[in-house]
Amino acid sequence: MAVRACGLIIYRRLQPAPSSKVTDSIEYLLLQTSYGTHHWTPPKGHVDPGEDDLQTAFRETQEEAGLQASQLTLIEGYKKELHYPVRGKPKTVVYWLAEMKDCNTEIKLSDEHQAFQWLKLEDACKLAEYEDMQATLKEVHQFLCSKE
Repeated sequence: MAVRACGLIIYRRLQPAPSSKVTDSIEYLLLQTSYGTHHWTPPKGHVDPGEDDLQTAFRETQEEAGLQASQLTLIEGYKKELHYPVRGKPKTVVYWLAEMKDCNTEIKLSDEHQAFQWLKLEDACKLAEYEDMQATLKEVHQFLCSKE
């Protein structure tokens, strides 16, 4: 049985400079774990009994980043499942996409994370070491660009 986790890829839009493209003003939230290799990921976590996947994604985002569901806008039409082994066991992670309603909302980390950063796509991909996470961020960016 695969371990199942769910989370939100969260982005914010800064006020774009007049000469820049709208997509240049998008930044993604990554959290740095305070355990293991201190890797960077969007907020995510294991599904609790009786929870559906989306409830898990919002609960974990609240626990790990201090963000309430009411501070986010869930973006229709994007959902991504990643499959990879963790310590020899299969793991499935489901991500949805959400935009910060107010780009200045404070992030409040839990003990599980030691740092957070808002990053442009290129920098987010550098910090997200895993190829499937890099590919997912690029896919999200394309998805957002196509909606402009």
